[in-house]
Amino acid sequence: MTWSEFYLLCFIVGFALSVLSFLGGAAHIHLPARLHLPFHGAHHAHGMAGHGMAGRGTGHAHGGLSWFNAMTIMTFLAWFGGVGYILSTHSRLVALVALIIAAIAGLFAASVVFKFMARIVRVTDSQMLDWDYRIEGTVGTISSPIRAQGTGEMIFEQKGVRKSVGARSEDGQPLPKGTEVAITRYEDGIAYVKKWEEFTS
Repeated sequence: MTWSEFYLLCFIVGFALSVLSFLGGAAHIHLPARLHLPFHGAHHAHGMAGHGMAGRGTGHAHGGLSWFNAMTIMTFLAWFGGVGYILSTHSRLVALVALIIAAIAGLFAASVVFKFMARIVRVTDSQMLDWDYRIEGTVGTISSPIRAQGTGEMIFEQKGVRKSVGARSEDGQPLPKGTEVAITRYEDGIAYVKKWEEFTS
């Protein structure tokens, strides 16, 4: 096998696996099980974290994401093979020099992909916990008057986002628009509130 054939083989393998990974993941095309399984994790950030390699000396970064995952390997093969093939057929470089340049190109492309995936993992890891969504204890303002034993509306801010929710008075008393209240409990999409002054007086 010549160097050109070797590079071409690497490119075909890397590119073909990338296409299969895309079809099996992003495009949601159902491939046969024997084709689908190896690439299933490539489109799920945590699936690419290389859990099976943990503790075996492989490089990990950014919350457990392995440098050696399906997507970076496929990217390396495609770029290594593509650049190597071009250099071996359209330049007069010595085989060793062409090999080094192709390897550098492959590593660079793989590192770009890795950084992109690591950013996705960080976003996923920073997802809000269940208690971040809880609104009990939040202070807000009545935006639509609450009649006696009736339902109105209040507005409040959570995590920098302005929200509104249906509200009822905890003691059944009416609350006019503009009243500052605190949420004591939240049930069936309704916030039960009390005047904030009752907590501060």
